[in-house]
Amino acid sequence: MAYTPVPLPDHLPERLTITLWDFTWYTRTGPGEPFEDLDRAFTEAVDRGYNTIRICAMPFLIFGSGLSGEMEFGPLGGEYGQGTRWYDVKHRTRLDPRQHLLDLLRAARRHGVVVVLSSWEYQQSSSFAGDRQWFDALMAVEPEDRPTRLAEALADCCDLAEAEGLADVIAFVELHNEVQGGYLTDGLPGREPAVVELRERLERGLARFHERCPAVPVTVNYARVPLEAFRGIPENIDVGIFHPYVYGVLDDIVVGYGLRSTDGGFDEERARTDLLRPGAPSFDEWRPPASERWRQEATIVGKPEIYVHDWCDAEAWDRRLYEGYGAHRIAMLRTLDTWIAAAADLCAARGIPLVFGEGWIGYTPLSGSFEEGPIGAEFCRYAVARSAKAGAWGTLVCSNAAPHHPMWNDIALQIECNALFMVEKAHT
Repeated sequence: MAYTPVPLPDHLPERLTITLWDFTWYTRTGPGEPFEDLDRAFTEAVDRGYNTIRICAMPFLIFGSGLSGEMEFGPLGGEYGQGTRWYDVKHRTRLDPRQHLLDLLRAARRHGVVVVLSSWEYQQSSSFAGDRQWFDALMAVEPEDRPTRLAEALADCCDLAEAEGLADVIAFVELHNEVQGGYLTDGLPGREPAVVELRERLERGLARFHERCPAVPVTVNYARVPLEAFRGIPENIDVGIFHPYVYGVLDDIVVGYGLRSTDGGFDEERARTDLLRPGAPSFDEWRPPASERWRQEATIVGKPEIYVHDWCDAEAWDRRLYEGYGAHRIAMLRTLDTWIAAAADLCAARGIPLVFGEGWIGYTPLSGSFEEGPIGAEFCRYAVARSAKAGAWGTLVCSNAAPHHPMWNDIALQIECNALFMVEKAHT
């Protein structure tokens, strides 16, 4: 019997303009940091044309870990990660995760914004905690049971929102971010991209969430658009959400220098000559203090990438992308077109809405500006327009368009792209 998707509640926006607040909305709440004042962050988001935020709601921490009360959050240790996007946490802070989630939902209500509840917990969230208890609790769950435990925790989040009169703030729920990469794939052959092998685990989790919260749309989230493994996407999702990072020219650096190599393939000597600032320490020397090294296990972002991002010469990095873009431009646009069209077709066949929750070019150093520069900005405009023409329910300007990234300061581009999505989608 074919699965019947949960319909979208009538009160939700006709289309979602999304800004990605990920786990940063609780890791960077210290003095002068972007989420010190949630109301200010929401005001700035609305002023830029956003009506939706997408977050790690810490569901397992709050409802599945056995931990309670105030917790400490902070950086990875020393200067490690301070030049890496998403990882540049400045202060150690304390907060009550449950209360902080309620504060966020209430602030969203005040500002007329809806929230996509997700989890990054089996990828990196726990690496910012004051100690390793959260990470150890996550890893203590048998891999086969992890999606179901996340489903239970997210259902508890929804029950909490319902009890507090905040259920209508939730747009939909994702069991986890980018399920084919991270500790959700433990025990599966090949691990990443493990899309097909993961399907049964995910379907059990989705079924459990549907039992608990039958009126709340729920899904799982994919890096890229996994054309090679659409058969691995669970039947019982209510929203199709994908992250079309096309990389292209960016792979000249990521692959060319082995930034994601796990087998000693990082080319430190060449990176030092081409990409790093003078005075960069050796790769072996660059790591957190000994007492903090468990954090490297708790995040899936590997040491070569953090090392190069922390120590890169931003001009050298961006110059390589500008110099190489011409050779990749057509292929990058075609890849994006293919992924968007394929995702739209999948969702149309299943009768579910399509959302792009992250994307476009890829993961760049905090100090890099290629994605908000003239080429990257035009790529954002193109991707947003293509999202609209494909009939997407939701999209974003760019993953870097959020309060914790320098691109947040490019107000005009964000207003333009969000308006473009609204207008273009209205015409489709």
